[in-house]
Amino acid sequence: MEPREKAAQLPESPGVYLFKDAGETVLYVGKARNLRGRVRSYFIESRWIDAKTGSLAREIADLETIVVGNEREALALEHNLIKKYRPKFNVLLRDDKTYPYIKFTAAEKYPRVYFTRRIKKDGSLYFGPYFPAGLARRILHFIHKRFMVPSCAVDLTRNHPRPCLQYYIKRCLGPCVCGLTSDERYAEAARDARMFLEGRRHDLMKSLEARMSAAAENELFEQAAAYRDLLRTLEDIEERQRIAAAQGDDTDVFAYYAEAPLVAANLFHLRGGRVVDRREFYWEDLEEFDPKEFVPSVLKQLYLEAEYLPKAIHVSEDFEERGLLEETLTEHAGHKVEILTPQRGSKRAFLDLVENNAKHSFEQRFRVLKPTSKAIGEALQNALNLLEEPKRIESFDISHIQGTDTVASMVVWENGRMKKSDYRKFIIHGDGGNGALPRLNDDFSSMGEAVTRRYRRLQEEKRALPSLILIDGGIGQLHAAAQALESLQIINQAVASIAKKEEILFVLGQEDEPITLERHSPVLHLIQQIRDETHRFAVTFHRQRRGKRQTHSVLNDIPGVGPRTAQKLLKEFGSVAKIRQAGVEKLSEIISRKSAEKILAGLEHPDKQ
Repeated sequence: MEPREKAAQLPESPGVYLFKDAGETVLYVGKARNLRGRVRSYFIESRWIDAKTGSLAREIADLETIVVGNEREALALEHNLIKKYRPKFNVLLRDDKTYPYIKFTAAEKYPRVYFTRRIKKDGSLYFGPYFPAGLARRILHFIHKRFMVPSCAVDLTRNHPRPCLQYYIKRCLGPCVCGLTSDERYAEAARDARMFLEGRRHDLMKSLEARMSAAAENELFEQAAAYRDLLRTLEDIEERQRIAAAQGDDTDVFAYYAEAPLVAANLFHLRGGRVVDRREFYWEDLEEFDPKEFVPSVLKQLYLEAEYLPKAIHVSEDFEERGLLEETLTEHAGHKVEILTPQRGSKRAFLDLVENNAKHSFEQRFRVLKPTSKAIGEALQNALNLLEEPKRIESFDISHIQGTDTVASMVVWENGRMKKSDYRKFIIHGDGGNGALPRLNDDFSSMGEAVTRRYRRLQEEKRALPSLILIDGGIGQLHAAAQALESLQIINQAVASIAKKEEILFVLGQEDEPITLERHSPVLHLIQQIRDETHRFAVTFHRQRRGKRQTHSVLNDIPGVGPRTAQKLLKEFGSVAKIRQAGVEKLSEIISRKSAEKILAGLEHPDKQ
């Protein structure tokens, strides 16, 4: 049955509809109060004047509908199906940055805390969202400093010969090395960190007071002083939060700027009456931009599964589903949530400000205005979920032809620019950098050798490691680099790789969550710039090595022919083949006749030399 005929037989009930193409791929998911009326409207040719509707209708080969009890159920089901199928004709929320959370790995023997923007059902506890993202990082820093519970990618299921730097600067108890801490001491620290994150400050302070008194009675005065300092810090935090809570209601303000198919949007978060954070969103493929569809689509994806909802959401465009969405969000939040379109006064002025910021975001992303190195560094930290903003990146690549003349290169990006004075070249010997017998020449072992040699040298010279090591390649190269670092007892080092062609980023310790950045993302542009420079440097060095080997193997093996003579002839004639064709007379114009005869004889009968 044709889709148009199916549409005419649908019930006049609320539900969700899915349009599919000839390959059964879902093109569009929508919801309706009246399924028959809404779906039939797509097949009215007078509506095809709208380019998006016309394009969609021409691709529809089949349709599927799901009848539900009411519009609210339809709204929830539509959201879930869009998330599942990500249809190309729906407005999809894609951004480089989602809400910041703190992850507490409660299921581990030695729980750790992490900054994250992705919530997974993995047995961990998630706290947040935090505004701004810097607040989450400050809380993590506080947990590291005061509770000494780490954020690291170290395998704690086995013992390591020595801890990383975080132990020595007293930001970690060192559970990775046997004897540095006890299970009881670590469990106490993890329990305190969890109570702090859960907001059980009063319980935590009572526990700390009891431990402080016990330590003082046992004349453990240094430990008692540490508990006292922590208590004072917690009391100060508690007071600041009470002041902030009394300052005003929470509001989010959403606005956009569009030049289809490019769209930029900003979402400002006001907490306690003050701006605490903002998010930026970008679209590159909204050929037919319809604000009436765009605004509700984004709001549903932002708020229907949000952990926290403000009391008011201000938008620049009213829309048909506003009342229904308000009811759904109010039920989800447990308090009234209003979606408003301010027309005048201070709220309208602030909405205009957010619209101006959206336009500025559009200019920065799509007009290729160069962001500051500080902004790029922060964006890179957020995108790769790094512990700190990267100040120095060292990037590696391998170059060879069918396993011959294998070389590696390392280039350096530091404080916003390439630092050519620190570039390094490596001739790969095939021994993994350990002086062992050569292994089969492959990219993984070559990468391991280059990384081993580089960071063994830094260890010998007692120099600092980079903020981030970037590997040109996929997961295999990433793990080869990680194994090389581990062989040097370097743990908790930030390492990432970028796979060729797909431009997918893998971060060590987060390999199951590959990162795909938008085409216009400044973070992607930076990583591509570093990767391409590494590749260029490696290929240039490889060509030099190959050229020297080829030159040496033919001309320099002839007795009496030195490198200067060989270079002079190659510069004049261009290749060994043309030198052979030139004959004695032409060669004699460049070098002596005796040398010319010797060279030609050597080229004719190399085995007799």
